[in-house]
Amino acid sequence: MLLKEYRICMPLTVEEYRIGQLYMISKHSHEQSDRGEGVEVVQNEPFDDPAHGQGQFTEKRVYLNSKLPTWAQAVVPKIFYVTEKAWNYYPYTKTEYTCSFLPKFSIHIETKYEDNKGSNDNIFDNELKEQEREVCFVDIAYDEIPERYYKESEDLRYFKSDKTSRGILQEGWRDTQDPIMCSYKLVTVKFEVWGLQTRVEQFVHKVVRDVLLLGHRQAFAWVDEWIDMTLDDVRDYETQMYEKTNIKVCNEQPQPSTPNPSSLDDKAST
Repeated sequence: MLLKEYRICMPLTVEEYRIGQLYMISKHSHEQSDRGEGVEVVQNEPFDDPAHGQGQFTEKRVYLNSKLPTWAQAVVPKIFYVTEKAWNYYPYTKTEYTCSFLPKFSIHIETKYEDNKGSNDNIFDNELKEQEREVCFVDIAYDEIPERYYKESEDLRYFKSDKTSRGILQEGWRDTQDPIMCSYKLVTVKFEVWGLQTRVEQFVHKVVRDVLLLGHRQAFAWVDEWIDMTLDDVRDYETQMYEKTNIKVCNEQPQPSTPNPSSLDDKAST
């Protein structure tokens, strides 16, 4: 098990990001879905929790075979997806990722949002108890992003919002920016397979970090598209985009194939 706490600051308030997050996830999922790969929304509905109150439950299937490294593609079936279950009780959310093909693999993410610059070292104390974790700050403007995700229009070193006048984000912007908020994400990755555990868990954390960096960059880069939306507006947009995305993904899905267990054993042992 590999545990890390990511802290991602944004030039927004927590209340603003509630809208921006929903908009970004919906638009990003649609953009990343193509040729039978991407995000299929299975369920998206209100949910009540005795501890956290009213929230939203979402279940998705994330198809990503071609996005796996070559060594991983060799041991998974052609139709491969990860199940994402998310409970959104903003400003607290939790998300779980599992895969029926890999029963010993899971990702658990707890997120809390606060109006500060990532200075709360005790935000997860109750959850952590005696567990040690590495704290990783993610800079949405100056951290390197994978080349395939780079877009000049989303480069926050040069972007300025027309509607909010926020940006351009200069070096050290987190110390001077007002307003500012932080997404605190406690990420636990488990892959309990002898010989592959460390390699897979480190790889998954790199992927998670890249996704968090890209998503938060886009949320601010698209701020002029969503800043005037209400919660009802963005929920309507979310529904429309999920319907369009499901069409893109589901119409291109190949038929499931069952791998030969003996061949998997051979490949896993190499």
